[in-house]
Amino acid sequence: MNETTGKQGLHAALTGGISRRAVLAGAGTLATVAAIGFPNIVRAQSKTLKVGVYGGYFKESFEKHIFPEFSKATGITVEAIAEPTGEAWLVQLEQAARARQAPADVSMMSQVAMLKGASAELWAPFDLSKIPNAAKVVPHLVNKYPDGKVSGIGAVSWYITLVTNTKSYPQAPDSWAALWDPANKDKLGLLALVSNSFLLEVTAATFFGGTKHLDSEQGQLDCFKKLAELKSNVKLWYRDEAQFEASLKSGEIPMGQYYHDVTGLAAADGQPVRSTFPKEGGILDSGSWAVTRASKAGDLAHVFVDYMCQPSIQALLSRKVGTAPTIDRKLTDLTDQEFAAVSSDIAPIIPRYDLYTSKSDWLNQKWTEMIVG
Repeated sequence: MNETTGKQGLHAALTGGISRRAVLAGAGTLATVAAIGFPNIVRAQSKTLKVGVYGGYFKESFEKHIFPEFSKATGITVEAIAEPTGEAWLVQLEQAARARQAPADVSMMSQVAMLKGASAELWAPFDLSKIPNAAKVVPHLVNKYPDGKVSGIGAVSWYITLVTNTKSYPQAPDSWAALWDPANKDKLGLLALVSNSFLLEVTAATFFGGTKHLDSEQGQLDCFKKLAELKSNVKLWYRDEAQFEASLKSGEIPMGQYYHDVTGLAAADGQPVRSTFPKEGGILDSGSWAVTRASKAGDLAHVFVDYMCQPSIQALLSRKVGTAPTIDRKLTDLTDQEFAAVSSDIAPIIPRYDLYTSKSDWLNQKWTEMIVG
């Protein structure tokens, strides 16, 4: 399991798609970031910070659009480290920390990896007095230890939404309930894992009043049983995002769940596809910045995270990397079109990451028995 699996697929889908993303960003309108002073931090000329980010398109985009601006503003050089897929990076960080080594000083971590790392006290707590811009990050994207110390701060977010082929569905559905409609027999493409599809949360939000229904095992079973009712509608439980994307474009599999920004890029490229934020909300997944306790560059990491939380940088990430802001959109200068390309004002469905750590084995077993088995 891991929720980065889906995002890694997104990175692969985006590789080679930079020109399409430029369409949404506005042709020839590169956002520029003015050099920003950090009065409380001495400019760290010749200092180097190792930053771990997802590989492929993500890393390339950060190296092209984000890290150079950070270095100009702070004098800190960034050494970008490509993180491996899934929780392999967490394992590497844990093993390295025991040897008092840091493969990266600050890393972008999935939410389940954040929780597992926190249980091992892998993350060095942040000093928020050194990160004033962290106050702008929406509260649910600030990770905390049980004692209230901050272990992670929202780096980027992305949405999984309800997608349709416009030729097959001239009218966009307005609810996740469309997945259960008998008229959609053998027409759906859904993510194959309990822990990256977040379909239990979708079920809870659509039929049981919200994700708090998943607090109990009985509530979880309710959602499994309801989710099992749509099995006859599913043509493909997919792990390969590119396979579903191709089938969505062709109309072979005309409805399902997919990444909002990638679908928007395909639509901007003339493909007959659309992404819809259902009335229950899109699924909002995210990664957080975290600093391994073995890092000896904590001060530089604080400068980096503070810089990344700035509204101008969050807007730049939306335009150039395709991620949703981790701050209130009103703080950014994103146009309505730019914001709609990566996000929505509809309240999102937030995954129950806690369940994928505390009940991982049981959830995977039930998922296999009742849903994909």
